[in-house]
Amino acid sequence: MKSTGVLLRELEAHEHDGRLAEIYVDPGIVDSQNRRYQAALRKYEELYGAGEVEIYSAPGRSEVGGNHTDHQHGEVLAASINLDAIAVVGKTEGTTVQLLSEGYPRIVADLSDLGKKDEEEGTSAGLIRGVAHGLLKNGHKIGGFRAYVTSDVLNGAGMSSSAAFEVLVGTVFSGLYNGMAISPVEIAQAAQYAENVYFGKPSGLMDQMACSVGGLIHIDFADQDDPIVEQVGVDFGAYGHSLCITDTKGSHADLTDDYAQIPREMKKVAEFFGKGFLREVDGQEFFRRIAEVRETCGDRATLRALHFFEEDKRVGREADALSRGDFAGFLQAVKESGDSSFKYLQNIYTNRDVQNQSVSIGLAVSDSILPGHGVSRVHGGGFAGTIQAFVEDGFVGEYRKAMDGVYGEGSCHVLKVRPFGGILVM
Repeated sequence: MKSTGVLLRELEAHEHDGRLAEIYVDPGIVDSQNRRYQAALRKYEELYGAGEVEIYSAPGRSEVGGNHTDHQHGEVLAASINLDAIAVVGKTEGTTVQLLSEGYPRIVADLSDLGKKDEEEGTSAGLIRGVAHGLLKNGHKIGGFRAYVTSDVLNGAGMSSSAAFEVLVGTVFSGLYNGMAISPVEIAQAAQYAENVYFGKPSGLMDQMACSVGGLIHIDFADQDDPIVEQVGVDFGAYGHSLCITDTKGSHADLTDDYAQIPREMKKVAEFFGKGFLREVDGQEFFRRIAEVRETCGDRATLRALHFFEEDKRVGREADALSRGDFAGFLQAVKESGDSSFKYLQNIYTNRDVQNQSVSIGLAVSDSILPGHGVSRVHGGGFAGTIQAFVEDGFVGEYRKAMDGVYGEGSCHVLKVRPFGGILVM
């Protein structure tokens, strides 16, 4: 550990610019990240006083393929992005965690009691307690710390700000008390446990895995306890395309049940076949018996299952296309994924508020201007949040102007795939 004063002087002297360039990929944002780290250190000193600290980082994520397949033990293609949550952390004696996240009230959590507290459902305190319990029950050490956290991962915008926070907390425990020896997969599993059990939101493991492992990864969740993770080495810039994520400014408030109904309905179809998850169901048998499935499970559940079977195969095609350098084939699969999510998965807007269709508008505008220049799709869980587009570099300015014209200046973000997941920065 180094003192806050030493780290501030080193950052002011640009001694860590190389490290920041590695993490954030884009040379054009190194200076702004340097200033961000300095501001975080000063805020820590303001809150807790000067002292020895470490700085940790966990990225947001972009789901590239496999929309709502992970919770059915399917396959996904996901990438960590160069937006992240960072924490300036000081180790303390005892079992108390003090954490202030920019824009939120201060959290104080006593880890001597790791039981789930109903009043902490839906709160960051619940996530901290849940991650700590998830790691402890797997044989890892936990303990007290104090931290200041700041994040530029868009909250409620499909980039997994909650997963980034969970992975950040898990990485802090790994660094402070376990010599950074906890594997990224174990941190992701503890993070999912915290979100499912302590936060009260059903989710698969993809968000946490993408944030924890880092890079562009192909994940097979056939065995959730031991998922297969494969790095897919690709530079979208080498194909003359940029990854653009547009915040459609729709709210994720009160959408938990919309999300929960997707795995619930998919599971209902799986149970029709005597299975626990759709990954265990024979796709050909599903299509042979689709009339029976409709009658028993309903049409929307049937359509959502149909989406799963096709989307799960599509992930393999996307990963294979990228590995072979077939970028046109990859783009075609991305577009097919978006169409399937809209028509069959039906996670573009909530039926409880049909006049609020911010994601639909973004996809419609994208479809009107992108042909010949790129493709777009819903991004993440859906119903609100963001859309994803792969856009020709020469057309990015025009696309960004169109999206910002609909949703406001700064709504369209041009991102890079970050090579690191949760890490100790300095």
